Amino acid sequence: MYTDNEIVAIEQAMIAIRRRQSRRALAKTQGAPGPEFDVLDVIEGMDGPVTVSAVAQALSVDQPRASRLVAAAVAAGLVRREADQVDGRRAWLVLTEAGQAALERAHRGRQAAFAAAMEGWSGEERAEFARLLTRFVEGMPG
Repeated sequence: MYTDNEIVAIEQAMIAIRRRQSRRALAKTQGAPGPEFDVLDVIEGMDGPVTVSAVAQALSVDQPRASRLVAAAVAAGLVRREADQVDGRRAWLVLTEAGQAALERAHRGRQAAFAAAMEGWSGEERAEFARLLTRFVEGMPG
């Protein structure tokens, strides 16, 4: 157990962030879909084509759970499957216009929440926080 007061404070702050601002909670406040929203985040965040297996790996869930999330996103009209031209057994997951619009709404909502939390901060403070938070996230085990 750490006795460093700053480490303890960071842990407590991160727990509070997780409880208050989970991806789903932030997305829900902006009218975004439910758990299938995770699929949209994965598709947006990956370079190149995305498969159900890639979704499972990115979300640290098993294949059946990833398949259900993808199926929900497809049923909601947020994602479509496109056949792989090289391997017909594989399908790529692609955002639809509705999926892209949901992501854009969520980005605007999250950014508005973050801006409200930093109301009164100077530009220098926001820049320093962004730099340090990015450095922190890059240092986290993945």
